[in-house]
Amino acid sequence: MLRHLLSCIREYKKYAIASPFFIALEVVFECIIPLVTAKLINQITAGCGMDVILRYGLLLVVMAMASLTCGVLAGRASATASAGFARNLRRDLFYRVQAFSFSNIDWFSTASLVTRLTTDVTNVQMAFMMIIRVAVRAPLMLVFAFAMAYVSGGSLAFVFAGIIPVLAAAFLMIFRRVSPMFRRVFRKYDNLNASVQENIKGIRVVKSFVREDYEQARFGAASDQLRKEFTDAEKIVALNAPLMQGAIYTCNMLIAWFGAKAIIRSGGVKLALGNMVSLLTYSIQILMSLMMLSMIFIMITLSMEAARRITEVLDEKSDLVSPADAVTAVPDGSVDFDRVSFKYGADARNLALEDIDLHIPSGATVGIIGGTGAGKTSLTQLICRLYDVTAGAVRVGGIDVRRYDLETLRNQVAMVLQKNVLFSGTIAENLRWGKADATQEELERVCRLAQAEEFIKTFPVGYETHIEQGGANVSGGQRQRLCIARALLKDPKILILDDSTSAVDTRTDALLRASLRETLPNTTKIIIAQRISSVQDADMIVVLDNGRVNDCGTHDELMARCEIYREVAETQQKAGDPDEA
Repeated sequence: MLRHLLSCIREYKKYAIASPFFIALEVVFECIIPLVTAKLINQITAGCGMDVILRYGLLLVVMAMASLTCGVLAGRASATASAGFARNLRRDLFYRVQAFSFSNIDWFSTASLVTRLTTDVTNVQMAFMMIIRVAVRAPLMLVFAFAMAYVSGGSLAFVFAGIIPVLAAAFLMIFRRVSPMFRRVFRKYDNLNASVQENIKGIRVVKSFVREDYEQARFGAASDQLRKEFTDAEKIVALNAPLMQGAIYTCNMLIAWFGAKAIIRSGGVKLALGNMVSLLTYSIQILMSLMMLSMIFIMITLSMEAARRITEVLDEKSDLVSPADAVTAVPDGSVDFDRVSFKYGADARNLALEDIDLHIPSGATVGIIGGTGAGKTSLTQLICRLYDVTAGAVRVGGIDVRRYDLETLRNQVAMVLQKNVLFSGTIAENLRWGKADATQEELERVCRLAQAEEFIKTFPVGYETHIEQGGANVSGGQRQRLCIARALLKDPKILILDDSTSAVDTRTDALLRASLRETLPNTTKIIIAQRISSVQDADMIVVLDNGRVNDCGTHDELMARCEIYREVAETQQKAGDPDEA
């Protein structure tokens, strides 16, 4: 864990080193000032003149200014180092998540990853700042102040030695109590973020069903659980303050009692008044150092769990990686499923796909039909290696997909989902996700193919129209056509449309299929659909049922021999196409 975290300091290492250096100087000046003050008091008590007072006063002013300057420089250095550390840590986390497969993301959950990238990083950043600043200052101040207290008061300084073990034992008990509590708090953060994320993504559904009260109650329950857990932890942490206050007052009383007796009995020979004053100052410095150590103790306790969760992400290895001798060219768009079985996760009980044996020639148009949960999306996700097969092999261009360089494979397999996402930005910027350097002519060409050009022209600024996050300001059909255009811009060898025309009318659907057939004869087109009309002119139609291939053939062949296909077709014919109703 420390290795991961320390590696994120990188270019901010000089600031991380400068901060403790300036803090050490600041502590030295602060610890010498009471000693100089003690000498000044002793001189005044002895009846010195104004010249001596001015000399000591000037020295104190210089030392105070030097201490202030060191403190300012240390603050600037620690702020720069901690902010830079958090930036690098957040970047490393984000880059790691980008390399994750779907199964890795499923294991963590989206809400948990968001918490780790935000709340957890902030907690670790604060702990890092305290470590390079307060965690350096506190022990140095403790050591120097104790040494100077011994110089000023001799054996009277050992009053502090009796208090330190008591406080250390108390801090250890607090740490052992709150550590598991903070661990539960972070899990509650994940639950709260999941509730917020789900609510915001589905806000239209919430409002359409008038379920605001239910969602508010659900959020309130998650928030209240978090409040309760945090309150219970903070109640224990709050014991730090009275413990420290009690220690400070106890030490001051003991020093005042024994110091006063020493001054009176020895007539100021054994212990001078100035030394007594400096001892009281050092007692405050020592005990404030212990208080700072207790604060660090609690902050590190809180951040340890955050650091552990961050390290989990950094240590996670994607189960989908390119092999050492990866193939970097896809010969053609043929797809072969060779006795493929697949399940989501090693612990999953049921297979999503079982014993799939399917061969698709390059350039063919293939339709896939099946009920909900039949395995249609799972089948196509194996082609671009979003998941790996559990058994068997998937081959693209005659080569096992596990032998390809991942970037090469995915650049040649374009997948358009039913709920594909548009990002905030212009239409042109969204389209160029398919090809970063695409010209305006290329954008217009793919939009004509995707039947998107007509509605884009209705916008006042055309391709420069701003799209809100998720494509919230365009209709479902418009969003799907823009996603198809974006995929076509990749000029892939395999195009997968996963029920991605469900939101367009049958006329536009037919125009889109005809356009793809005429202009992309060499691209393998795999179309997942619920409507028979969307796939009936395909070269081959695959019927999936409960993760298995029930039958495959042309529309006429399946109408003649496949009961499942025939029932779906007849039901849709009797009901009429809903888009035409």
